[in-house]
Amino acid sequence: MTAQTTQLDRVVVRFAGDSGDGMQLTGDRFTSAAAAFGNDLATLPNYPAEIRAPQGTVPGVSSFQVHFADHDILTPGDRPDVLVAMNPAALKANLPDVPPGGTIIVNTDEFTQRNLAKAGYLASPLDDGSLEGYQLHQVAMATLTQGALAETGLSRKDAGRAKNMFALGLLSWMYHRPTEGTARFLRRKFASRPDLAEANVKALHAGWNYGETTEAFADTYRIAPATLPPGTYRQITGNTALAYGLTAAARQSSLPLLLGSYPITPASDILHELSRHKEFGVLTFQAEDEIAGVGAALGASFGGALGVTTTSGPGLALKSETIGLAVMTELPLVVVDVQRGGPSTGLPTKTEQADLLQALHGRNGEAPVPVLAPRSPADCFDTALDAARIALTYRTPVLLLSDGYLANGSEPWRIPDADELPDLRPEFATEPNAPDGSGAFWPYLRDPQTLARPWAVPGTPGLEHRIGGLEKADGSGDISYDPANHERMVRLRQAKVDGIAVPDLEVDDPSGTARVLVLGWGSTYGPIGAACRRVRAQGLDVAQAHLRHLNPFPGNLGKLLRRYDQVVVPEMNLGQLAELLRARYLVDVRSVTKVAGVPFGAAELADVITDAITGSGAAAATDPAATAQRIPA
Repeated sequence: MTAQTTQLDRVVVRFAGDSGDGMQLTGDRFTSAAAAFGNDLATLPNYPAEIRAPQGTVPGVSSFQVHFADHDILTPGDRPDVLVAMNPAALKANLPDVPPGGTIIVNTDEFTQRNLAKAGYLASPLDDGSLEGYQLHQVAMATLTQGALAETGLSRKDAGRAKNMFALGLLSWMYHRPTEGTARFLRRKFASRPDLAEANVKALHAGWNYGETTEAFADTYRIAPATLPPGTYRQITGNTALAYGLTAAARQSSLPLLLGSYPITPASDILHELSRHKEFGVLTFQAEDEIAGVGAALGASFGGALGVTTTSGPGLALKSETIGLAVMTELPLVVVDVQRGGPSTGLPTKTEQADLLQALHGRNGEAPVPVLAPRSPADCFDTALDAARIALTYRTPVLLLSDGYLANGSEPWRIPDADELPDLRPEFATEPNAPDGSGAFWPYLRDPQTLARPWAVPGTPGLEHRIGGLEKADGSGDISYDPANHERMVRLRQAKVDGIAVPDLEVDDPSGTARVLVLGWGSTYGPIGAACRRVRAQGLDVAQAHLRHLNPFPGNLGKLLRRYDQVVVPEMNLGQLAELLRARYLVDVRSVTKVAGVPFGAAELADVITDAITGSGAAAATDPAATAQRIPA
């Protein structure tokens, strides 16, 4: 029987299984096929923090969700249209997210009595009628894979491990995704084991052929390529985009880059990626701890390089003293914090935006630091360049706040032409500058426009100078305990950050008559944008704006906030940006908060925005003052 082909404009697929089932690889390869086909896409990997979580249990489930479409999309999707569940635990963990009528494909080989019990099932959901509201497809993936690989010489156990490629082949058939790229990838990945490479390719083709020949699947689906702005595109994750942006900053500044870093989830991939680019003047140093990493980066900046350090929330706390030293010495330093759930060790593999106040104020004394946040995986590239621009121009440490959602998620990225990138070359001091004619070098004689101090590479003849953590005399840089001088230097450092050139905030208000503004920062951009599209589709007017620069704020922010009757601020914390806006601009913003370790859904934000516009009465549920009443039972 020939399957009917249905044209769709979008679909959300989630692969879920045990943390050893290869779901991240399966999802990544399906995503790559969608990208190669020309779809717009967004992804959401989700996996446990343990290296090897308890096998077959709900806490050990790993999943990868991909949303691909024939038009511009902003999020990985709220709920999967298709769930591929490799075992009972995967089904139990993800079934609540599948909408009624959704498609569920299960690997029946894993639905043994033992595995059902480990997942907490008293009876098999495949037999008890609980899945009658879904399109259920039962496929013995392990058995079929082992049959396809019977002549390869692999053991049944090793052959069974390729069942994720069988699942990928089946889904590739269902959605007319090309498989050639995955076959090439597998042969490269297992180049030292050609037998494993060919076994996985056979399993991939077996899954495709099963879909082609079985009568269990009556339909296949096509999603046409998306119409994107002209250019060359590639799929990119936030961490990879950050690494590329930092590499580009080194090239555009004509400086060597040193990354001093200690591995920490979810930031480690930046270290891994940068280590591959030595030919671009990038040096990576895996330090023994967080403090050593940032110390090495700051030392590199003192020596005339672009110093960078990467971390997550717990590591940022450890780096705070050295960041304060960078504020005092006024040296360029880029600090990347890929935020995760906290406090303490918290939720290492889950996302959160709760480090904003730590980034702004997590140091002793008055230690102002510019803070930026990318809005999407692709935007991580541009934000890294912007952070380097500020650090080099104003001689200051800069904090860049990404998060786990952006770090591991992916989307198409238009590769920029090299001549589109900004010129970041700094000017180094080359001769003495003392105004008293003494022929000395004053390391704190500031540029009147930027208030940046001169940057002198150690060893430059005639420019010998001393820097350190003690307070400096204005101009000369001598150690000073004078009260009036300390007051002046504190205010100068603050004025330098306050004077950083950042663009005005742009507002997306198609009607020009909206009375409600939704303001976000960081990774909430996608869910907010998707929610605003839904609200506008209902005939309601809403404006949207998104902050990249969190310190200093854009100069027109206060004026914009006062233009609207209501300002709604969604963020994945308990209202940190909302608190800053209230304090700075005396505007009673409406805080919408979520700290569940997962991003906002477009539907939940659309409900909040609709309520703000129509006044239907659900506002109390989103205000931080109601937190005690909102704690789940």
